[in-house]
Amino acid sequence: MFDILQYTFMQNAVLAALLASLACGVVGALVVVNRLVFLAGGIAHTAYGGVGIAFFFGLPVIPCSLGVALVASWLVAGLSYRDTENLDNLVGLVWAGGMALGIILVDISAGYNTDLMSYLFGSLLTVTRLGIWITACLVLLILAVVLGAYKQFWIMSYDPDFARARGVRVGVLYTLLLSLVALTVVILIQVVGLILVIALLSIPPFIAKYQTGSMFRMMLLSTVWSAFFCLAGLWLAYAGNISSGAAIVAVAVTVSLGYFALRGLWARIGALPAKE
Repeated sequence: MFDILQYTFMQNAVLAALLASLACGVVGALVVVNRLVFLAGGIAHTAYGGVGIAFFFGLPVIPCSLGVALVASWLVAGLSYRDTENLDNLVGLVWAGGMALGIILVDISAGYNTDLMSYLFGSLLTVTRLGIWITACLVLLILAVVLGAYKQFWIMSYDPDFARARGVRVGVLYTLLLSLVALTVVILIQVVGLILVIALLSIPPFIAKYQTGSMFRMMLLSTVWSAFFCLAGLWLAYAGNISSGAAIVAVAVTVSLGYFALRGLWARIGALPAKE
C-alpha cells in the first residue's frame, strides 16, 4: 500500500487530502452545530456558476468559483438572516440560479473542456504543487479566522441570543461563517468536486458530534475522520481505477452507516435486561 507514495502525483494527492481535511473538519463542525448543511450545499452548488464563467471567458476556474461562492454566501447570509422562515426557498433559489448560470455558460462555450468532470467530481490524483500551495494558504486563512474568533463562534453556535447580549455581532459572524464555507468549498473542489462536496463537509462532523460534547474536540475528531475517508478513498481510487471523489464519499457513507448501525446495536444490547 505504501509503495504508491513513491509517485509524485500520489504524494501531492495525500498532501492535498490532509490539508483539505483540516478545513473540512473545522468548518464542517461549525456547519453541523449551526445546522447549516443545506445552506452550505446551496453555496457549494452555486459555485458551479463560477466554473461556467471561467470556461466561457477563458479564466482560471478556482478564482472564479471562489468569487461566485463568496458572493453567494454573502447573498444567502443577508437574505436568510432577515427571513429565517423562508430559508429553504431562498437557498433553493440561489442554488438553482448558480447551477443554471454555470450550465448555460458551459453549453455555449467553444469546444468541450475535458477538465469539467474533475471540477464536478474531484480529481485528487491530478493535484499540482501549485494547487497544494494555494490550498495551504486558504487552510491557514480559515484556521486563523476560526481560532481568532473561536469564542464568538462557540457562543453563537449554542445560544445566539446570549451572544447578542454579550455584544457579539451575530450578523457579521454569521456572514463570516458562510464565507468560510465558501473557502472550504473551493478547497474541496479538487478533493470530491462540487457535486459531492456537501458529503465530506457534513459526514465527518456528524460522526464526531456523537463522540464528544465539546466543539473543539468535535473539530479535531472531524478532521481525523475526514483525513481517514480521504486517504482510504484515495487508495481505493488508485487500486480500482475509479473517480477519487466518488471513492472518498463512498468510504465516508459506508463507514458512517456502519458506525451508526453498530452504535444502535450496542445501545439495544445495553438496554437488554441482564440474565439471571
